[in-house]
Amino acid sequence: MAKKTFVSANSNKPKKKDLQASILGFFNQNREKQFNYKQIAAAINVKGEEGRRVLVKVLDKMRDADILLETSRGRYRVNDRGLILEGRFERRSNGKNFFVPDDDANTVFISERNSKHAMNGDRVRVQLLAKRKRADTEGVVTDILERVQTRFVGTLDMQKYYAFLLMDNKFLANDIFIPKEDLNGAQNGDKVLVEVVEWAEKANNPVGKVIDVLGKPGENTAEMHAILAQYNLPYTYPENVMKYAEKVPDTISEDEIARREDFRDVFTITIDPKDAKDFDDALSLRKLSSDTWEVGVHIADVTHYVKPGDIIDEEGEKRATSVYLVDRTVPMLPERLSNGICSLRPNEEKLCFSVIFDISNKAEVKKHRIARTVIRSNSRLTYEDAQAVIETGKGDFSTEILTLNELAKQFRAQRFANGAINFERYEVKFNLDEKGKPLGIYFKESKEANHLIEEFMLLANKVAAETVGKVGKGKKAKAFVYRIHDLPDPEKLDTLNTFILRFGHRIKTTGTNVDVAKSINSLLDKIQGRPEENLIETIAIRTMAKAVYSTKNVGHYGLAFDYYTHFTSPIRRYPDMLVHRLLERYMDGGGSVNQGDLEGECKHCSQMEQLAANAERDSIKYMQVEFMSDKIGKVYDGVVSGITEWGIYVEINENKCEGLVPIRELDDDYYELDEKNYRLVGRRTKHEYRLGQPIAIKVMRTNLERKQLDFALA
Repeated sequence: MAKKTFVSANSNKPKKKDLQASILGFFNQNREKQFNYKQIAAAINVKGEEGRRVLVKVLDKMRDADILLETSRGRYRVNDRGLILEGRFERRSNGKNFFVPDDDANTVFISERNSKHAMNGDRVRVQLLAKRKRADTEGVVTDILERVQTRFVGTLDMQKYYAFLLMDNKFLANDIFIPKEDLNGAQNGDKVLVEVVEWAEKANNPVGKVIDVLGKPGENTAEMHAILAQYNLPYTYPENVMKYAEKVPDTISEDEIARREDFRDVFTITIDPKDAKDFDDALSLRKLSSDTWEVGVHIADVTHYVKPGDIIDEEGEKRATSVYLVDRTVPMLPERLSNGICSLRPNEEKLCFSVIFDISNKAEVKKHRIARTVIRSNSRLTYEDAQAVIETGKGDFSTEILTLNELAKQFRAQRFANGAINFERYEVKFNLDEKGKPLGIYFKESKEANHLIEEFMLLANKVAAETVGKVGKGKKAKAFVYRIHDLPDPEKLDTLNTFILRFGHRIKTTGTNVDVAKSINSLLDKIQGRPEENLIETIAIRTMAKAVYSTKNVGHYGLAFDYYTHFTSPIRRYPDMLVHRLLERYMDGGGSVNQGDLEGECKHCSQMEQLAANAERDSIKYMQVEFMSDKIGKVYDGVVSGITEWGIYVEINENKCEGLVPIRELDDDYYELDEKNYRLVGRRTKHEYRLGQPIAIKVMRTNLERKQLDFALA
């Protein structure tokens, strides 16, 4: 029997009842899968724009009736979940709390009275309530399975016999009550870290105790520590770990040197940022023949000094990463190791784990090997030093630097030819006074010297991953830590393409991975120096999947590598230490480690990396607000960088500081959010504010505690 076709002529609109039956039939045959509306339309033969428009309405209606679940924007699957669900609780200070189920489908509204005092991010069990007509799906928290956050940062408001914590981050609707005996020496107005110890079922306020006094609001160290504490990141090093680190020997025995390849007499340099102290990596170079070079990528051999299970290792594993705030680094390892024993400082013998390449003049890798080595770096260069040599052709070690740079340029060209994506974003940097106050803002861009180091690090990481992951047909690779970056979601690519059309640009959303990547690179090249550059780059980055650590290798889309890991920064990243240990184990003929345990490590490292990135972003935001605090009333040109129902975010062109023009300031009309088209539209005038639109603003208010800038239209 021929498949029924739903056509689009207005005289013959598809009937919603028939459409719903066809949709249900399709999903019942594909209960485990999810589809977007285009795939559904093709499957049930809906044709034409009018037919698709009606289809979207029916799909939304079926979602609202909980017949279908919308797993992400515009993607649906059949609702086969029960009344009891587990997932993540998201708390809002306005009482509009939500539950995000593990299946990432429709969120569930949880009223405050049904929250069981769950905290933001807690893992909870929820029972769904009977659905009321035209109302959101509601639920009640029955069990708190895992407390994620019990510590909060804020300012102490002292009363006669007790105090309250007025929180910086408004995740709780109510302030935390602190009995007088639990103040831990804190004074009124102090910035403090408080732990919630109790929240009785019928009490409005949680009860807490002061864990640490961070300092006075506005003091630089107090504010930086507050940012770290807010994300439950450490801001001091435990004394017992520091004492243990003091006992680590800083001499290398002759026996250890004899066990290693000796590169002490081979030309070797480090190239790092000018403020770096932890030198993870060095490059060596020697000529093997008229057309072949040996390049050594030498990485600090941290795992020689830090053994599994010792207290330095346990602390490093917990931290998982160094945290780089605007004015300080919070190291993963004690400074005796990170800046001393392990750091590849010039003219000192250092132990390394190395990847050594034989490379032709045309940047063809003829062979490689991974080995434990000992090196002695000839010189420590900054990126600026190396860049000056590249640009002038003159200076110390110019022959070697120019040779390495020529090879790196060819590797870079090969990567982009294979479909790597070229996201070159600037870094916001601050000129600070001796107290850490921002005097000015500048932008750091990657140049050839940065690319030189980057390309050899990428090559070493790729080879390290291939060494374990690339096995013969029919063989199973041993468990390993990969750095993966999945393919972009096709719908997000469609959305990006629709958005950039208004600027006169387009990308390919179908075809091979290389075709799509080259199309994105072409877009990024075209927008260089144009007003929409930062905006389109930001949205393009959001289109991409997040890079994470995993034992399940899917390759790295952004780099166009089938195998990739992190091997080159063990001083500041725990995954690199794991990779070093796994390589050593497997090179010595050891069996595979337990993949489940290793996957748990990967997830922890990915989560800590995200928290560190959040803290870094907050420290930049804080400094930007502090920098703008004496500029109230000044007018700046900017660009609309965000559109929300509560107002428009504007980024100032000259310093990249971002602030909010609250919706109340847009008082010439009632503005409504058009989320799909990234704009606010006036109901009466049809005047609109669009993402990427040039706009002039006046600085109205700064709030350091909330890291918030308020603007008005100029």
